[in-house]
Amino acid sequence: MGGSGSKSKGFWPFSGSGSTDDPTKDGNEQSLARGRSFPGATPFVFTRRSSMYFDEDGDLAHEFYEETIVTKNGRKKAKLKRIQKNLTPQGIIKLDHPCIHVDFPVVLCEA
Repeated sequence: MGGSGSKSKGFWPFSGSGSTDDPTKDGNEQSLARGRSFPGATPFVFTRRSSMYFDEDGDLAHEFYEETIVTKNGRKKAKLKRIQKNLTPQGIIKLDHPCIHVDFPVVLCEA
């Protein structure tokens, strides 16, 4: 469930090396991999991909609908048709507050 974590091992700079033969590592202690990590790596996420789109008029929304009139048996009925063409994604947006990445391997708080 969820499915928001990375599937490839070693892709993120703070992912563990996967080896358990280190004699200094305790069973209760989790540590960051020093050999494979990048020096400027941080567990915080400052940007994300937006789920909103621009339409041809420049309006910004998650979904766009168009009202169409359908005539059935002499009666007019208004229906909403979802627009999926000619939409431009908003792109990368900056977060107001940094978040911790979902693949960060250390327990921050234990109650």
